[in-house]
Amino acid sequence: QVQLVESGGGLVQAGGSLRLSCAASGSIFSIYAWGWYRQAPGKQRELVASIRSSGTTAYADSVKGRFTISRDNGKITVDLQMESLKPEDTAVYYCNFQPDISLTYWGQGTQVTVSS
Repeated sequence: QVQLVESGGGLVQAGGSLRLSCAASGSIFSIYAWGWYRQAPGKQRELVASIRSSGTTAYADSVKGRFTISRDNGKITVDLQMESLKPEDTAVYYCNFQPDISLTYWGQGTQVTVSS
C-alpha cells in the first residue's frame, strides 16, 4: 500500500505564490508518473500538471507559464510551484502518484484559496 501526504495549501492574495508538496511512502518499487489535479466547487476534477519519471512534463493551458511541477525520485516527492495565482486557481488540489501505468494513488487534498 502507498500513502500520500500533501502540504503547502493555504490562503494567498491574487498575484501571490504557493508551493505544494506531496510525499509518498509505503511499498514503492517503481515510479511511473506524478500528477497534480484540482477540483473547484461544482466542477469536475481536472489535471493541472504531470511529470513522468523521465522528467517529461505537461501542463493545463490555464497554468502554463505560471506553475512548475518537479519531483525528487530519491525522496519520492513531487512539488507544484504556483506563481501569479488568480482567483480562478482556487480549488482543492490533489496529488496523484502512479507507481506504474496500472496503479494510481491519491492524496487527501489540500485547499488553495486565492483572494482578489
